[in-house]
Amino acid sequence: MGDFLYRLFKKNKFLILIFLLVPIAILLNQKNEEPKNQEVNVYTSRHYDADDLLYEEFTKETGIKVNIISGKGSALIERLKAEGVNSPGDIFFTVDAGNLANFQKQGFLQPIQSKAIIQTVPSELRGENNEWVAVAKRARVIFYNPALVSQEEINNIDYEDLADKNWEGRVVIRSSSNMYNQSLVSSLISNLGAEKTEEWAKGLVSNFARKPQGNDRSQIMAVANEEASIAIANTYYIGIMLSGKGGNEQLNAAKKVKIAFPNQDNRGAHINISGGGVLRYAPNRENAEKFLAFLLSEKAQNHIVNNTFEYPVLESVKPHPLIDNFGTFKMDKTSVADFGKYNPEAVKLMDRVNWQ
Repeated sequence: MGDFLYRLFKKNKFLILIFLLVPIAILLNQKNEEPKNQEVNVYTSRHYDADDLLYEEFTKETGIKVNIISGKGSALIERLKAEGVNSPGDIFFTVDAGNLANFQKQGFLQPIQSKAIIQTVPSELRGENNEWVAVAKRARVIFYNPALVSQEEINNIDYEDLADKNWEGRVVIRSSSNMYNQSLVSSLISNLGAEKTEEWAKGLVSNFARKPQGNDRSQIMAVANEEASIAIANTYYIGIMLSGKGGNEQLNAAKKVKIAFPNQDNRGAHINISGGGVLRYAPNRENAEKFLAFLLSEKAQNHIVNNTFEYPVLESVKPHPLIDNFGTFKMDKTSVADFGKYNPEAVKLMDRVNWQ
């Protein structure tokens, strides 16, 4: 028998090669099929502690580890430029459509492919080519002190009304360098045109009670302390203040002010977003879309509204009671993509009217 096999292999050297290589190939294939480490690398400029609990819950549900790289938007841009095609980044997660649009303009994002995500998020809350989507909404509205503002003055008020002479020396708002304000002006350009928006901005600046300073909570505090009659600020800040997270001084101030939702007889109150997109060279693109889909789930949406006081994207989820108590209102459906489109024009316009 041994002699027979020797003669067989001597005449069929090719069989020897097959017998030697097949086991090796099987071993290599088995090695390749071993599960890779499941992870998603999130570049974020959000600074909410509550987000950490979201990341933990995502890992618990999917087994995908979330690695966080945080920093200011400008720093993350420089990092992505330096990393280039070798970037480990999978997701960019931030606040304000203007920031997302800026990343998109610089070529850092790619279209989201998940049909489920696209179907969940309304078109006006998505970026061009579906390269980014909202995961929460935030309204920029008017806060007023009822001790200083009559009901007649505040009823049916529009953003455009804030340029009227009767508000002279009565308005506070953040600086023009703030992206929230840049997006508000961009939305006005989209709706009114640049010329009318510039005329409005001139009137608004002439009505400032003081030079722009501080964050949104500083504006609300100024109104509560009767340093001004009205302020423009995001609704979620009043939620933070009323929850007591900002301390007793902010809590007491928040109780003194009321909210007026502008433009209820026409387009509705200005809406901005928190949102995310898949980075261009994402090594874990599939995991990145799973992460976005998770943020749009009812569980995650409830977590967001109950911890950051933003408005949900999902209609099945209610806002936090502290925010919901201010009532329902008509939301402006101007595309958030326009906030990036008109941002350069808005910045120049604000500079021309000396909005510091």
